[in-house]
Amino acid sequence: MRNEAMVRIAPVIRRTSPIAGPPWFRMALIATSIIFITALIGLPVVAVFTEALRKGFSAYTDSLQTEYAVAAIKLTLLVAAISVPFNLVFGIAASWAITKFEFLGKQLLITLIDLPFSVSPVISGLIYVLLFGANSVLGEWLIDNDVQIVFAVPGLVIATIFVTFPFVARELIPLMQEQGTEEEEAAILLGASGWQLFFFVTLPNIKWALLYGVLLCNARAMGEFGAVSVVSGHIKGETNTIPLHVEILYNEYNFVAAFAVASILTLLALITLLLKTLLENRFSSPTNRH
Repeated sequence: MRNEAMVRIAPVIRRTSPIAGPPWFRMALIATSIIFITALIGLPVVAVFTEALRKGFSAYTDSLQTEYAVAAIKLTLLVAAISVPFNLVFGIAASWAITKFEFLGKQLLITLIDLPFSVSPVISGLIYVLLFGANSVLGEWLIDNDVQIVFAVPGLVIATIFVTFPFVARELIPLMQEQGTEEEEAAILLGASGWQLFFFVTLPNIKWALLYGVLLCNARAMGEFGAVSVVSGHIKGETNTIPLHVEILYNEYNFVAAFAVASILTLLALITLLLKTLLENRFSSPTNRH
């Protein structure tokens, strides 16, 4: 009876809820949101493609096929292809350790995972230059052994890993804490091995959050500017990723080429936003959380 009464009065509660407010207030909030989204997101996106296609589609494609543009695209894909799997493994391992075990330094690990969110990427890049540069403590040893980290691909990869490693872990930790350890404990009692426990119990429960974290990690890896700018040395065709190549083209007043290359990152952002929305809808559905 109580449930039936709650069902009958629920529409009344929704209509008279003070949170909803009068119709003009709701419309004002919606209009304000649309204006801000249009001004801060819609217009810049339109501007990027308008400038990129200002001299025609042929000029747009030619800008993407230059030697330096192709090298920047390949390098960006390479850096992302290395850093994202690394952060995938780290994110799973860290989140599993934090949510399933108690150990000394657990709170410190959680704090360190959030470190890239509180440190400027430029500062992190500078730290790697101080650690691995020619004048650093390790500089002489690296030179003697012909190992180059800064102003080379390894430096770009390390800097990208640093700024992106929280994304996977931060998506998994809250979910795994909410799920608890009951299913894993039951699987262990039934004789499951460590790998069986992960692939048949843990992984199905976190797959959507894992994909969501990997998606955000990849988008940040391909669009990172501050950290890689410091460690790259801006060597054309060798250490310039897409964001760095866009900066060089813009500083050279080659605006069409700059916006053409920038459109790649814009398309990536739009695709990421679409996939992010799909994954959020999938993950938020109670019937699809497992």
